[in-house]
Amino acid sequence: MPAVIKDLRPERDEKFARIISVGGYRPPRIVTNAEVCERIDSTDEWIKERSGIESRRWAGPTESVVDMAVAAAEKAISKAKITSDQISAVIVATITYPYQTPSAATDVALRIGNPKAAAFDISAACAGFCYGVGLANDLIRGGTAEYVLVIGVEKLTDFIDLDDRSIGFLFADGAGAVLIGPSSTRGIGPTVWGSDATAREAINQKSSWLALKPGDVHENPDLHWPEIQMQGQAVFRWAVWQMAPIATKALEAAGVAAADLDAFIPHQANARIIDAMVKALALPSHVPVSKDIKNSGNTSAASIPLAMEAMLESGEVASGGTALLIGFGAGLVYAAQVVQLP
Repeated sequence: MPAVIKDLRPERDEKFARIISVGGYRPPRIVTNAEVCERIDSTDEWIKERSGIESRRWAGPTESVVDMAVAAAEKAISKAKITSDQISAVIVATITYPYQTPSAATDVALRIGNPKAAAFDISAACAGFCYGVGLANDLIRGGTAEYVLVIGVEKLTDFIDLDDRSIGFLFADGAGAVLIGPSSTRGIGPTVWGSDATAREAINQKSSWLALKPGDVHENPDLHWPEIQMQGQAVFRWAVWQMAPIATKALEAAGVAAADLDAFIPHQANARIIDAMVKALALPSHVPVSKDIKNSGNTSAASIPLAMEAMLESGEVASGGTALLIGFGAGLVYAAQVVQLP
């Protein structure tokens, strides 16, 4: 039997929410380590040892963040067996939508056939999906929404230097979406979230753009978007030592023991980080752990819903199982919660 997410503050007639469905979109182009090594001074063995990645997906040149988000969203909506006009709000978690306004979410809402839905983007990097799940849960439980579409989507290949040995092998593209709706029982535990803003420079974008004037971009068509940079060792140490206690807090908040989990689905940042977290949590060997990074790379906000879909479709975990989610990334920000899988 799946573990029950406990209600720490029971109230009569309290509303609950759960994840009803999940849908993913992976670009068709598969990029192997061998292909990546044509651009950077590295080897297949080194990349696998350092990250756990064997291949990743890169979007096509004309494929946009919104294109991928809509593909994942339509899959999730179809599985949920509801119509798009029943969706109260659309939340898109991304750091690679190339416009400040209007939001990607409004374009997604329009393209799925519900231009009246509340729609907004959130910028919480690799924790963005878990932030969105927490917000959707609160919207439904607070009575301001019935169904909420949460999408994590990134086209990171537009925002990294693919010739940079330190980062060119790591990031990839894709989208994952969940439809969250009302439930008679608690399907989403309390979200444990926060930041370590004192370390916000550990992942940033090239500061040379700060000296540019708006017109400079239009006058120089060869100018790229400000590329993401990362202090790899600092981020690795932070994730390994700081995120396991956050995951533990999320388990405690939900009233679920690690041994009662049916799956652990962390952000697919690095296989070594995942292994270190499993060890720190003393996770029993019978609990399946997602290693979707092997063939997907690091897709930032999209990584957790893509990993969730992969585990469900492969039969590695059953529908209704209890899973611990945790995302962490640029900011440095984090969020974790225990959920019942769709």
